[in-house]
Amino acid sequence: MATADRWLLPDGIDEILPPQAAKLEQLRRDLLDLYKSWGYEQVFPPLVEYIESLLTGAGNDLALQTFKLTDQLTGRLMGVRADMTTQVARIDAHTLQREGVTRLCYAGHVLHAKPESLTASRSLIQIGAEIYGHGGIASDIEVIGLMLETLRRGGCTEVHLDLGHVAIYRALAAEAGLSGDAEWQLFEIYQRKAVPELEAFLQQRVADADLRSMLRALASLAGDRATLAAAKTSLAKGPAAVQAALEDLEQIADQLEASHPHVTLYFDLGELRGYHYHTGPVFSAYVPGLGQAIANGGRYDHIGEVFGRARAATGFSTDLAALVRRVAPVAAASRIFAPYPPTADLLDAIQQRRAAGEIVIQALDAAQTPQSLGCHQQLTRGQSGWVTEVVSDS
Repeated sequence: MATADRWLLPDGIDEILPPQAAKLEQLRRDLLDLYKSWGYEQVFPPLVEYIESLLTGAGNDLALQTFKLTDQLTGRLMGVRADMTTQVARIDAHTLQREGVTRLCYAGHVLHAKPESLTASRSLIQIGAEIYGHGGIASDIEVIGLMLETLRRGGCTEVHLDLGHVAIYRALAAEAGLSGDAEWQLFEIYQRKAVPELEAFLQQRVADADLRSMLRALASLAGDRATLAAAKTSLAKGPAAVQAALEDLEQIADQLEASHPHVTLYFDLGELRGYHYHTGPVFSAYVPGLGQAIANGGRYDHIGEVFGRARAATGFSTDLAALVRRVAPVAAASRIFAPYPPTADLLDAIQQRRAAGEIVIQALDAAQTPQSLGCHQQLTRGQSGWVTEVVSDS
């Protein structure tokens, strides 16, 4: 690399400078305090793990996003985390091994091998929360509510929430006898919203006319609350698991309409994001001006099985660096200038003020002034000791 190019960062790798860094750190603290007030305990998963643990149960999408490297001590393949969900699931299932409900939260850097979109970063600061040990819809409602409060504190005043339920597709595919390559092919057709391909697939692979009709309808069941009523009619002959999933979505909708009336709800029953590991309700939050979801979540009940315990689980995450761009700037704190040289009593005065949370900038030589150090106040020796005075504009 030429000397003139040594300042360049890799594509999609960002650095955060003042005052943006101050905003981000303040939001991180506020959100972790919020999660703590809801009963969530913070964990710090490692930045790298052996690849078998890091990607277990997470699906091929996460594998493609994970940077891989060889451990020089063991020769084993390791990965730099691209998502912290599986790590936290491992902590719950294997490390903590608690009985009953466990609430965990986290915040830290993740690295993507490829950006999610042309303008997306590959270096994210992921923050999120998970509930383990509860399989009822109440835990899904709780994490959705916590996600919406996270977005509110992150400056998102207009939120559109997309809701789906992976169990609907899973139940219909199982009823149709689809598995392996056939199920994967149908999944990809739904992802691409390829209606002509869907029709051809159903005619070739699904013999039962009622199942063909329901799988066909699934691709178009998207819209506002009326979508759920339409789904009850279109999928009336479906398995009991389909009806239970629709009831789950109705309960979520009822609760959110009461608790978050300003959030726009959108239902997409053909949305299969995270299909490889999600098992129930899935949700994504969108805000104006951003072409991709600002937060995602859902239920993933079996992910802990490979770590020794199949625990019910649901949670969400968001990119703190993307969220903080919507937060108002942090008010500039007053900076106090301390003159040179630092005498013993001056050092005591500096320590007292710093302990009280004030910012005191110590001059490093006699040439430095309050103005040169960006200070609007200064310490001046008075009759009773060092006092703080406003710096004169002159």
